[in-house]
Amino acid sequence: MPTALITCLHLQRGFESFRLEYEELGVTPVLPPVEGQQLDAESMAALVADGADAVIAGDDVIDATVLEAGKTAGLKAIVKWGVGVDAIDTDAAARLGIPVFNTPGVFADEVADLALSHLLLLVRKTHEMHASVIAGDWLQVQGRSLAGLQAGVIGLGAIGSAIARRAAAAGMSVSGYDVRDVPAAEHGVAELRQVDLEALFAESDVIFVACKLTPENRHLLSDAAFGRMKPGVLVINTARGALVDQAALVRALEAGTVAGAGLDVFEDEPLPVDDALRAFADRCVFTTHNGSNTAEAVARINRLTTDILFDALGVKRLESLVPNRVA
Repeated sequence: MPTALITCLHLQRGFESFRLEYEELGVTPVLPPVEGQQLDAESMAALVADGADAVIAGDDVIDATVLEAGKTAGLKAIVKWGVGVDAIDTDAAARLGIPVFNTPGVFADEVADLALSHLLLLVRKTHEMHASVIAGDWLQVQGRSLAGLQAGVIGLGAIGSAIARRAAAAGMSVSGYDVRDVPAAEHGVAELRQVDLEALFAESDVIFVACKLTPENRHLLSDAAFGRMKPGVLVINTARGALVDQAALVRALEAGTVAGAGLDVFEDEPLPVDDALRAFADRCVFTTHNGSNTAEAVARINRLTTDILFDALGVKRLESLVPNRVA
């Protein structure tokens, strides 16, 4: 009887709707406690060493030591709940012959919605006015209009393209940067100009970070990058925390180069209580790495990752989908 290790919290919370299916297919589920948002490599290595045949992982650290422990114990596949596989050593997985699957494009709209909500809060301060009304006050804040602003989107994949479409619909001019040429038919914004990073930094009133994290683009938004941006720029990151050098962002906020930031992701999560970013709460909006967390998206991805896992274990074949294999 194969064993499935489920460490993704979203799937753990909704697992009861799948339990009967697991039983009927003869798959034993293992749902370990997860402190915080993810498990570290030591915890994952111990769990896979107990004999997991496949894993549905969240943002857990799956490095070479985890994969080697899994290979010894008969690990057949890793299914990443979501898109980003930066916490998985895909090179080691390929070397060891352990396939890694992810689910690209499944919550582009949800993350784009959150990115736009960050922008709206930054320019209209709706949350501050709400808090004042609750407190018995009547704060009125003069905001900024979205129409006429220049938006720059870094990364024109599914999420970046969805952000670009929303920005254009709000009357913003949109430029985008990507490592590849992305045709208009793919991103869906006829007026979008694809530019290099230097131009995007120099001309944008709002910069959305929507690319995947790689070793090459870690701290893409650095002191040097902030120094090339338009004074008063707004920065919104719903991708990965390490794409932004947070210490450099603090310096840019102190200098006024960056007027405000909307961050769903951080270099350390949860955000430490003594983090210097907290001093700028009046100019920033922080959320909890929660861009994909809508009822619809979670149900959709729970189903998809479960189907991929069953297919990888050979207990139920996928008929209408070819799983996206990244290693």
